[in-house]
Amino acid sequence: MGLNFEKILVILVIALFLLGPERLPEYARKFGELVRNLKRMADGAKDRLKDEMGPEFDEVDWRQLDPRQYDPRRIIRDALVEDEREAHAAARRARVSEAAERRAAAAAAVPPAGGVYFDEEAT
Repeated sequence: MGLNFEKILVILVIALFLLGPERLPEYARKFGELVRNLKRMADGAKDRLKDEMGPEFDEVDWRQLDPRQYDPRRIIRDALVEDEREAHAAARRARVSEAAERRAAAAAAVPPAGGVYFDEEAT
């Protein structure tokens, strides 16, 4: 969240003025309990997920699933590029299959001389 010492100090001063010195320790204790409970719940959920997934849990790249890395513009750009990539791949597959058919037809049309194939382009 980008909290540094100065920001925390400003928050504490504002809390001191709003809550007063009498109630501030009580609210700080409640906030500490809330943070501990949230951490305990997160650890429990992580342990449960680890138990249910088994050894696959360690194989997952969790950084890839971090929602902070997603940028809607990049997602749209990647989707558009992916469609273009798929079109290029389909065209490439068509060219490869056409070339394979031409080679097969040429090989069937020319009988080997003496049973040995000779590639004129290789020399």
